[in-house]
Amino acid sequence: MRDALMQIEIADLAGVFAVRQTGRQVAAALHLAPHDQVRVAIALSELGRELFSRFGKVSAAFLLDRDGDPGLVIEFGFEPRPGADIAGEGFSAAARLMDLVEEDGGGDLFLVRARKKLPAGVAGITGAELEELRTRLWRLQPVPALEELRTQNAELIDALEEARRQREELRNLNAELEQTNRGVMALYTELSEELDKTNRGVVALYADLDEKTDQLRKVGEAKNRFWASISHELRTPVNSIIGLARLLLDPAADPLTEEQRHEISLIDHTGRTLLGLVNELLDMAKAERGHLEPQPSAVDTHALVDQLSALMAPMAERTGPTLTVDTADAPPVLVTDEVMLTRLLRNLLGNGLKFTDEGEVRLTVRSVPHHVEFVVTDTGRGIPSDELERVFEEFYQVPGYRTEGTGLGLPYSRRLALLLGGELTLDSTVGEGTTATLRLPERPPPAETRHDGEADRGDVPPPAAGPGGHGTEQESSRSGSSEGDAAAG
Repeated sequence: MRDALMQIEIADLAGVFAVRQTGRQVAAALHLAPHDQVRVAIALSELGRELFSRFGKVSAAFLLDRDGDPGLVIEFGFEPRPGADIAGEGFSAAARLMDLVEEDGGGDLFLVRARKKLPAGVAGITGAELEELRTRLWRLQPVPALEELRTQNAELIDALEEARRQREELRNLNAELEQTNRGVMALYTELSEELDKTNRGVVALYADLDEKTDQLRKVGEAKNRFWASISHELRTPVNSIIGLARLLLDPAADPLTEEQRHEISLIDHTGRTLLGLVNELLDMAKAERGHLEPQPSAVDTHALVDQLSALMAPMAERTGPTLTVDTADAPPVLVTDEVMLTRLLRNLLGNGLKFTDEGEVRLTVRSVPHHVEFVVTDTGRGIPSDELERVFEEFYQVPGYRTEGTGLGLPYSRRLALLLGGELTLDSTVGEGTTATLRLPERPPPAETRHDGEADRGDVPPPAAGPGGHGTEQESSRSGSSEGDAAAG
């Protein structure tokens, strides 16, 4: 909907000034910003002057458009002349100052329509307010050309002053930006140099780490070779000593005095203890090189625990504490490597018996969701809390708790637990005892997902047969001696 506000006839230059003045007044009444008021006045002046000079008499109608976005519309109507071009410099200037300038019409009457968008609140203007606006516009007195020229000059001066102010602000902003850019470039250069130095340091560190890693790998390989070699070399004479001691203690042999029999028994016991330590060194070397591979099978849990209890009973009688087993909640069958599990539990029970002077060492087997737990609890000396992880380090023994052994039992047991797809943890209180918990899956994980994950790189060569008639290293690693395991630290 369009409401007519006012119409002016341009018959001379005074009419052009009147259109300009009216445009500024209407823009102000419709709440346009001051700079938009000037734009409207200049655009109407340029259009009115150009159309009057080309087509003669021109009418300018001021309309309020309230359809959709409110806008001020000025329609210039005139009779066309043959050969006269409507769109000239004034038309182009008005198009830059207004939101829309377009030609419309044909035949006897042509229109040039200019539109300027108004604030949103103008659309709600009432009829009374509109009538008051019309009245105020009709009361406007024509302004002399000189006065209008003075007004235009004042507007031009204001525009020039605004342009000068903006140019000065732009100059200041450019100076600040240039200074900021210099600072950014200096910072960028500094950071680039620092990053370059850091990168060189990181590259050097990686090279050093690679070198250290290679050295550690070689040291580890040398250590494993030493363990395997020394174990291999020691087994033959130790087995010979054990074999000779057993021959001397044989009832069919020549009779011995009581003192001789006691001393030879000590030799036999010490030899078997030493053989157990040598076997542990050999097994530890194999475990580190990835040569121990589980061979899962269905294991009768109750039978395994009964055999283990019978095997450890002599040591329990010798050391003092009571050995108790509890399989009430144990699963009947567990799929795992029976030999590895036996060695592991034997080490844990042997440790409990060694470090418990009186009281009880208890083995409890129970089912938990998707797992089986073997819990070895003793009432012995206990381990300080800050030593609970250190006891899993090779050759480490808690200060003040020294006893026979190498300090390899628990590290070896943890490796076996990882190979079986489980975990071994300790919980202890000094003076009250220690609880070792072995948690195994009901079924072993695939070989590629085991914690150890090392590829088989060949086996340790078997030892030569000794006079004691002992078996190969592979047999020893999968069977072992009870005395050797009991000595595990």
